[in-house]
Amino acid sequence: MPDDAYAARARQRAGTGIGLLLVLVLGAALLIARPGDEDARPDGGACRARTVGSWQPDERLTGEFTRYGDDASRTDDWTGGDGTHSVRLPDGRVLWLFSDTYLGPVYGPPNPHGESYAWRDATAPLVRNSAVLMRDGRLESTLPAPLFADPAPNQWRWPVAARVEPRSPGSAEQVVRVLLWVRTAGPAPWIYGVPTATEVATLSLPGLRLESVAKVLDEQLVPDPSRRVLFGTTLVAEDGWTYVFGGDDGRAVSRPASHAYAARVPEGRLADPAAWQYWDGSDWTAGARPRAVLGDGRRRGVGSAFSVVRDDGAYLLFTMATGTRGLTAVAVYWACSPQGPWHGPVREFSPELPPGQVAAYNPQAHPVLSGEGRLVLSYDVNWLETAGAAAQLSRNVSLYRPRFVILRPAPAR
Repeated sequence: MPDDAYAARARQRAGTGIGLLLVLVLGAALLIARPGDEDARPDGGACRARTVGSWQPDERLTGEFTRYGDDASRTDDWTGGDGTHSVRLPDGRVLWLFSDTYLGPVYGPPNPHGESYAWRDATAPLVRNSAVLMRDGRLESTLPAPLFADPAPNQWRWPVAARVEPRSPGSAEQVVRVLLWVRTAGPAPWIYGVPTATEVATLSLPGLRLESVAKVLDEQLVPDPSRRVLFGTTLVAEDGWTYVFGGDDGRAVSRPASHAYAARVPEGRLADPAAWQYWDGSDWTAGARPRAVLGDGRRRGVGSAFSVVRDDGAYLLFTMATGTRGLTAVAVYWACSPQGPWHGPVREFSPELPPGQVAAYNPQAHPVLSGEGRLVLSYDVNWLETAGAAAQLSRNVSLYRPRFVILRPAPAR
C-alpha cells in the first residue's frame, strides 16, 4: 500500500472506539452518593457501599508491556494496542486481548526528531485485533494477527471480555469464549465505526485455535446508531451465570454520558444466542430489548467501555468520568446486584498520564492478577486529537500501550 494511503488508513484506525468515544464530550459535574449507603442483595441480604480507598501505579506490569513492545528481536509481534482485556487459562497462562494493534519493529531512542522516545516506522502494520500470551508475569508471544478476521468489507471485530467455560453445560471440556464487537465504517461522528453486532468466538484449549464465531445480538435494525448496544465490555461469572455488561455510544452524538446495560447467560452457553437474557427493567428476559441499568444521559453514566468486578459482596464499576475530567479521571460506582440500582459515583481518581495532548480511556479491571485486597486496573492512553494521531503514535510508542494501577477497595465513608 502506498505510504499516503496507509497513513490515511492508520489515521482512521488509530485509537479505537473503545477509547476516545469515552472522552469526546464535556458535561456537568458529577453526583456523589451518600457515604454509608446500603442496599439489599437479591438473596435478601445487605451489602455496604464500596469505593476505592487508595491507588498507586503498577510500575512492574506497565514496564513489562514496555519491555515486550520495545523488543526488536521479532517483527510480527505486538508493539502497541488498546482494548486491554485479560483471561487466565487453565494452564496458568494469561491471554491478553487487544483491539487495533501495531505490529512490526520498534527502534530505540532517539527518534528522528531527536527526542528520547522509542519509535516505529510510519509504515508499521496495523491490524484490527491481536492476542498476547503471558506466563508467570512475563509476556512471551503474539498469536498470528489478526486473530479474528473482518466479517465483511468495511467491517471489523474488536475483542472485549473473555472467560473460560465448559464447552456446553456440564461438559468436562473447556474452551475460551471471547466477546467481539462488530463495527462498520461510517461518516462523522462515527469515525471509529458504527455499532453493528455482538458476537462470541470460541477458542480451543490449550491450542487457542479459532473454532467458530456466533452472532448473539444483531443491532443493524436499530435505526439510531447511538441507541445500539454492544455487549462484552466486561463480565462477571457468579452462581452458574455469566453476567455480561454492555453500553451504547451516546457520547458519539454529543450526549455527556452513555448508558450501561446488563445481560446474563447460563455457564457454558455464551455462544448460544437463545440462552441470552437481558435486563428489561424488571426481570431477565430472553429476546427482550435491554433497558439501561445506569445512566441518565447527563451527569451519571458510562463510556461505551467500562469494567465491573465483584468485591466484598458488592459490585464495583469503573468508567471514565463525565464532564471535563473524563479526559483524565476514572469514576467509581457500586451496586448490590448486576442490574442495580447503581450508586455513585462515589470516588474519582486520576491515573498518571504522559505529557502532551493525551487522554486516558477504557479502564479495565483484571481480577486474574488481583487478590489479597488489591485490584489491578489498566487504562489505555492515546493522542487526544484524531488529526495527526498516527504520526504521534509512531513518534512515541509509549502513547499506545496500557498502563496499570493497583487499587485498594474499601467501604465508602
